Amino acid sequence: MTPVQPPPRRPRLGLALGYWGSAPPDGVADQVAEAERLAFDSLWTSEAYGSDAISPLAWWGARTSRMRLGTAVLQMHARTPAATAMTAVTLDHLSGGRVILGLGVSGPQVVEGWHGVPFGRPLEASREYVEIVRRIIRRDRPLEYGGRRYQLPLPGGAGKPLRLTVHPLRAEIPIWLGAEGPRNIALAGEIADGWLAGFHAPSRSDWQRQALEEGFQLRGGRPPGFEVAALLPLVVDRDLEAAADRVRPLLALYIGGMGSRERNFHFNLFARMGFEAEVERVRDLYLEGRRPEAVAAVPTELVEAVGLVGPLEKVREEADGWRHGLPTLLLVSGPPAVLRLAAELFP
Repeated sequence: MTPVQPPPRRPRLGLALGYWGSAPPDGVADQVAEAERLAFDSLWTSEAYGSDAISPLAWWGARTSRMRLGTAVLQMHARTPAATAMTAVTLDHLSGGRVILGLGVSGPQVVEGWHGVPFGRPLEASREYVEIVRRIIRRDRPLEYGGRRYQLPLPGGAGKPLRLTVHPLRAEIPIWLGAEGPRNIALAGEIADGWLAGFHAPSRSDWQRQALEEGFQLRGGRPPGFEVAALLPLVVDRDLEAAADRVRPLLALYIGGMGSRERNFHFNLFARMGFEAEVERVRDLYLEGRRPEAVAAVPTELVEAVGLVGPLEKVREEADGWRHGLPTLLLVSGPPAVLRLAAELFP
């Protein structure tokens, strides 16, 4: 199988605002203003089971004039396809056609515990969801859909086929899929306009290239304009361990706290990178309530694999692996000084 070739150009930069903790974070206005000044490509928000992705994206996006506005990701199980399409079309109008609709299935812990919706058959659900959203946005006929998970109108109900009342600004709004497992990555390559990789290790990504290529082959080749976005933790400190300490808590949270012992897609991602024994220890400590120990157990090698950390000279040297790797878009978070460094590393 022919591997996916690296993109011919260096990756662009996006500002990752993520989701909130216990309250809205400080300094976001300064980050957004600096990212706009530095000609960052895009602005991204996320959601888990606290702040939603759309409200902050609209609020902070209104302070920008050029950056694309993306969700990384909007949870599919939290909204009907029609609600998502309505939201995307509305914000696309308000932003002058700058929306990227990043979608993801989240995980069973959130889907079933928070939203009270069955999680089963996520690949099938994603395929149907994306197809319905696209049909609504195209607005070429009243909506009818007969899928395994979604049937519209509801069989036996009082509803009738409806058409979106608003005329979309664009007949096609880009839809990117958040995906971490091989089958889901292949699905992104097959049906989406982009892939949101989440955490990424350029030196350990051959299996991702293969999965993406499988998806491309199912659609007849890599479509023009297909993009790949990855998170890039970026911390400069003369002390490597001190720099890694800034990233360890985030990785421990995803390894141990974003899923159950039996089913955690983030854990599986790091295991596929070659860190299975290490992340098993982190997960076990985290689930036992020994969180400081779990954080300390995140190996520096893992932090270095998925980010740029340490002395500035080291960061500059290792940036080359990200410049010519799989991602076409690197999502960076941090204060203006970090954004300026990212712009210097990836001009």
